[in-house]
Amino acid sequence: MEQPEQKTDSKQYSSYGTVLEAAFVDPAYTWPPPEGEGKNAIELQASVNLLDDSVSVQTTDSQRERMTIPPKPVAQPPPKKKFWQCCSKANDEDMLEMHQWELQKKAALDARKDHYDLKMERAKEVRRRNRYNRVPEGILIYQLNTANQTLTLMSQPHSQTDTTTLVEEMVIASARPANGKTRRGMLLRGSDGTTVTLVACEQRTAIAWMEAIDMMLANKRRLRKTANTNESREWRKNNLSGEELDQIEGQYLNLASYSNKLIRADKKSKKSEASGIYYSIEVSKDPAEAFEQEALESIAKRRAVIKDSWDFYRMICSLLRDRRKYEEVYRKMQLDPVFPYLNSMTGLNDPGETGYVNHDKALEQKDLQKYSRMTRKEVAEDLIRHANAALPSLVEICKALAGSLGMEEVGVGPIKEMPAALRKAEKKYDGDLLKVTDYCRALVVVKDFPSLLALLELARDSFGPLIRRVKLSSLKSDCNAKTGGYRDCIINIELKEHICEIQVHLWPMWLICGVDGFRHYRHCLEYNTDSFENAYDALEGLDRKTMAELIVMAEEAVAETPLDDLEWFQEKFILDYFAEIGLFMKHGLHVWAEITLRHLIRLRTGAPDIGPEHHETMLLYGYLEQVLRSMGQNDEAEVIRKKLKAYDKMLKDEKEEAQKSMWGTLVAAPMEAYDMILDPNRKEREEEEKMRREVKASKRAWRGIRKERFAFLDVSGSGNDLSSSRDEKKTAY
Repeated sequence: MEQPEQKTDSKQYSSYGTVLEAAFVDPAYTWPPPEGEGKNAIELQASVNLLDDSVSVQTTDSQRERMTIPPKPVAQPPPKKKFWQCCSKANDEDMLEMHQWELQKKAALDARKDHYDLKMERAKEVRRRNRYNRVPEGILIYQLNTANQTLTLMSQPHSQTDTTTLVEEMVIASARPANGKTRRGMLLRGSDGTTVTLVACEQRTAIAWMEAIDMMLANKRRLRKTANTNESREWRKNNLSGEELDQIEGQYLNLASYSNKLIRADKKSKKSEASGIYYSIEVSKDPAEAFEQEALESIAKRRAVIKDSWDFYRMICSLLRDRRKYEEVYRKMQLDPVFPYLNSMTGLNDPGETGYVNHDKALEQKDLQKYSRMTRKEVAEDLIRHANAALPSLVEICKALAGSLGMEEVGVGPIKEMPAALRKAEKKYDGDLLKVTDYCRALVVVKDFPSLLALLELARDSFGPLIRRVKLSSLKSDCNAKTGGYRDCIINIELKEHICEIQVHLWPMWLICGVDGFRHYRHCLEYNTDSFENAYDALEGLDRKTMAELIVMAEEAVAETPLDDLEWFQEKFILDYFAEIGLFMKHGLHVWAEITLRHLIRLRTGAPDIGPEHHETMLLYGYLEQVLRSMGQNDEAEVIRKKLKAYDKMLKDEKEEAQKSMWGTLVAAPMEAYDMILDPNRKEREEEEKMRREVKASKRAWRGIRKERFAFLDVSGSGNDLSSSRDEKKTAY
């Protein structure tokens, strides 16, 4: 409920509000300054030593006399009384003297207190007057009072300051982020129509000020008479009462101030050379109002909650980024001339696409009779004992494969622990522990698809009778990838009556996450990231206050690397800024989203391993198109749309060119081509025939690669490669 408006001729301001002070760049100077020239020369909460008594408040002789406590009177021993004497005149005099001394003592103490209060008040005035008397050249200190919407210059101008355009005081009517290459600018318009662009020394200063100004302009309790002329970007749309906005403003700025102090403390502990310029926030409340300020412990707890939310959102951005990398790698791997042949193969006991949950898995551990009398934990412990017994044999097999093929990486173990086995059986196999076939496990990383085909052939010839399953489905183009975009091959073999697992990874896929690939898979499975394409969809449903607080956490994450200093190799901060772009887009800060996107595009374009036509660069262009359309810049957005369309065409042409290359190997065998041309049912079977031709060409390509790179297979095996059969739909075993 709003407070009743006071009827008066003068402007009425709410007593609630916040005072913010921050350092901004004088337009006549450059920022950052040259190394060692004032970058660390100021702290906004600068300490000023209390001035001497002679400077602050003079103590006169009469004042000293009033503050001096007289000596305490000494009571004389009373004379001996007669029995008929009930009173004594001397005692009355002593009591009167002591009472007068008590009064004099109290007056002296009151005089001392008054004198001390006067000294403190004078010292406070001196500090207030001289607070920014040592501001280095090129820095201007401004104060924002959200109670009366007033912007005030606190520091003195410098030698090169243009005083004709310098704004010393302004009642703010609107504010928005300033266009340019930096995210530190704000464009302010006063109630008299005056405009000024302020460029903060720190980008998080501009963010906190913009949010505070937007809340201030939306608050109907502030500047009531000019409320209709105020322009709030988004907060007014929420239609909140003045009391609600007061509370939100206080909590938001408390969080921003707390975060800022943590950043400063961290930089001091690291002895950073760029501790920089910071903003200060001081809540100003009406003492007549019964308002309890938010306790520090409460702020810290709320920050922890927001920090966890930021970490989760950033993790989603990371998971979807890696999924896009997997998808791009797989797209390029499909251009390999042997892929159509591999794509035509079927595995052994391969269930195909079953999803994560697979209650009907055909392959399982041997069901021993004793298991019927055991608990689930005892069964798991027995299976783990069998896995440990089979492990040495699995190690020898992996050594043999690695020695023959020169694999990129090989790893064996560790044995799956009982709690992990129980969880997997419960989640994936309806509690059936026998369907868990990776108690004893190993991984091998092969270079490419030809290396995978060579491994399959070598495995068939070396230990074919032991093979129980070959799962190729996630590598096939007509099947979905695993959750999170990963694709690999799984070979299960039986050693000492126990099913073991060999995970065959392809180097281009493995290179993206390495051993952390399983963590990527687990997180994608847990949070169902395959259900949405856009990482920014994770922000749907968040209220405006939470979004603003997440931006505070984003700025805390990138505090040591402002956008202006970001380099192409700083992947951690690039991901942070990418996540922050989503917050800006959802929060209506499209100018800062545009500035950040353009900077990231420049970095990706200039990166040696990415470039202008990389899929990540194009993704950023896609978001930039959305931002530009939101800002009404449709002409440039249309240019970007055409660029993205040309990129899609380039990918399509690339695939067609790879197919033409395979046809070159097939034309070398004219009789095969002639037989296909004579097929009278070609028109009706065009798609099937196209696949047949691709597989034939791919087989021929594999034979050439096999002869060149894996000639030892003819010596170690039977001399028959996997493509020796006439069947087009070839089974791996």
